[in-house]
Amino acid sequence: MDFIEHNVNTKSLKMHRLCTISLVLGTLIIQTPLLAEIAKKPSTAPCIPCEKLKHLDLPDVVVSEATVLEEPVLHCKISGTIGKEIKFELLLPKDWNARFAMGGGGGFVGSIQNMAASSLSEGYATAGTDTGHEGNGIKADWALNNMERQLNFGHLAVHRTAVVSKAIIDRYYCSAPEYSYFVGCSRGGGQAMMEAQRYPDDFDGIVAGAPAFNWPELAAEFVQNAKAIYPDPNNLDNPVITLANLTLLQSKILDQCDVIDGVKDQILNDPRDCKFDFEALPVCPGDVAGDDCFTSAQLEAIKTVYAGVYDENQEIYPGFPFGCENETGAWVPWIVGGDQKIEGIDFPTLQFGFGTEAFKYLIFQNPDWDYSTYDFSNFSSTTKYASSYLNATSTDYSGLKKHGGKMILFHGWNDPALSALATIEHYEAAKEADEELADYVRLFLLPGVLHCGGGCGPAEANWLELVSNWVENGQAPDKIIVSQSKGKKTIITRPVFPYPKKAIYSGKGNPNKESSFE
Repeated sequence: MDFIEHNVNTKSLKMHRLCTISLVLGTLIIQTPLLAEIAKKPSTAPCIPCEKLKHLDLPDVVVSEATVLEEPVLHCKISGTIGKEIKFELLLPKDWNARFAMGGGGGFVGSIQNMAASSLSEGYATAGTDTGHEGNGIKADWALNNMERQLNFGHLAVHRTAVVSKAIIDRYYCSAPEYSYFVGCSRGGGQAMMEAQRYPDDFDGIVAGAPAFNWPELAAEFVQNAKAIYPDPNNLDNPVITLANLTLLQSKILDQCDVIDGVKDQILNDPRDCKFDFEALPVCPGDVAGDDCFTSAQLEAIKTVYAGVYDENQEIYPGFPFGCENETGAWVPWIVGGDQKIEGIDFPTLQFGFGTEAFKYLIFQNPDWDYSTYDFSNFSSTTKYASSYLNATSTDYSGLKKHGGKMILFHGWNDPALSALATIEHYEAAKEADEELADYVRLFLLPGVLHCGGGCGPAEANWLELVSNWVENGQAPDKIIVSQSKGKKTIITRPVFPYPKKAIYSGKGNPNKESSFE
């Protein structure tokens, strides 16, 4: 995550660590080695000195810094403020490829973040924003009774930063970008979908990874899990589900479901094919907890995570698919607290933090709200206002289609933060609204992959290159080769196909090579 150290504007090492967590691994899937060289594009040189950009006369914009830097390539760094408090950073390479790539942020953002920052080395002008507030990325008290900050975070800050960035690019190079792109994962994925739905003319190509696109709904799922795993708000040090439970749970799921896809590799190709029998889990005698069994309370809590959350039999948010429960970065630290607390975060898990903060400050505007007594009744009506500015749930992508834009959605099947099933449900609804959706929006599901990366499965791909090839060369992504590396060595490659297609093992050949799948 080198780009965080270079580009995120933090006030201390502590905030740096918090911002790294709040990006929720979103950079892992963007900051991978290129799978192929990006085609060399003619470069454009600046037509005015970098320092002159500090004196630009743009409406409602103050440029506070315009500095020439040499690393990672020679470029002009612009820092400034849009409106009252939307801070942004724009990096302008000396050798510009006539393209703009903006990157999203993670969590509740709160510092200048740019998941596409590495594109600077490829000649892209690139920008990021703090979305109009300062914070550690997991707390949301900045939003209390502040409609301007709420709207900025919801969708306005990214749009305004895109508009301002392109205006500055035009001044600096005496030429507007030929193509503009947005790349984001997690909250950045939600920002990407918001752009596609509300501001489809901002970008020609959009990448939305593991998108947080329905905040009240995902917060409801987080809170339901918190109620099951931490039923006593005064005892957050002892989760109902233990680390021993996770080890045993994953092994039992793999025993039943690992070979369904024809390969014994700890990866469930499509977790929906796993019809796990909970009766196979050993029950603790006398309901006394032990490392090799489950109590009735533990079983109920585990089932809750997979079940999803409902209001009067109406699904609010789907549960989580089977698989990868005990992998590094999976249920710990997202759903169940581990032995070590996350430094600087006053919550037992990330889901607990994001869920309770969203309800307190984005939905109910009540810092004293108690998760343990919430019953989800009248959910739709009580969350209506928050949904109006937070959610990118529209299935109408006609604006993007009319603009000629393209969007790639991707999601790790075993994401413990945001359920892949929610993204699938949205895509299927959008496909029902427009049977030609796959001509300009495609979804890719990554088996064995956690939140924006990590896990047993391969997740590395150059998503910016893929979407730019689709936009500029008409090369629709019919098959993507994703990889997993250990050090500098690639250890797994596999193909992924646009949903609902999936890669099937041919029955012969090395399962760690993409050529063994069809």
